[in-house]
Amino acid sequence: MDTALPPTDDPHMTNGPVSPTPASAPSDSTAPPRVRFVDLAGPPMTALADGDLDAAGAAAGITLPDYFVTDTARRLWRMRLAQVADDPGSARWFARAAVSETEGVVVGYSGFHGPPDRVGMVELGYSVVPEFRRRGYARAMLTAMAERAAAEPDVATLRVTISPDNAASLATIVGFGFVRVGEQIDEIDGLEIIFEVPVGTTPRT
Repeated sequence: MDTALPPTDDPHMTNGPVSPTPASAPSDSTAPPRVRFVDLAGPPMTALADGDLDAAGAAAGITLPDYFVTDTARRLWRMRLAQVADDPGSARWFARAAVSETEGVVVGYSGFHGPPDRVGMVELGYSVVPEFRRRGYARAMLTAMAERAAAEPDVATLRVTISPDNAASLATIVGFGFVRVGEQIDEIDGLEIIFEVPVGTTPRT
């Protein structure tokens, strides 16, 4: 679930620091997948909110899948555009397209829900294109975004919220050091468990 960043802000678009690999990452001979991010701020996100996939792809310089213009995705783009309208400086925290470094195709999108709050917390969101699920890309996006959070001087804590029924997402965060800190009721998704981890913390074994 992102935007133009100064060159030092994103280790996946420039040469930034790398955080520890999750402790439970696959240990077989196949290296886990990695992703890079492509900016969706401005014209690409506006076109996505309008449902114009071709215009969005042309503006972003990549081929975007239909998954980016589902009703759920378009609701996200409209919400983020409204946030940017209220606070233009927040744009760089929002969703980017995630591109597989090995396959060279867009496998999902990821970003923060907004800038860090007064105590330095940012909440992360991500979504994987259905045909690329259960192939390690959710963990790849989570790893990349954790690295980005650790590179941000104003970020102290990374948060994710997950439905208790979402076994796949609950499994994805294992090994990253997240601790359950509470629950909330989301107006769209219902009951969610809140997990947090200090940025830069070595994942637990």
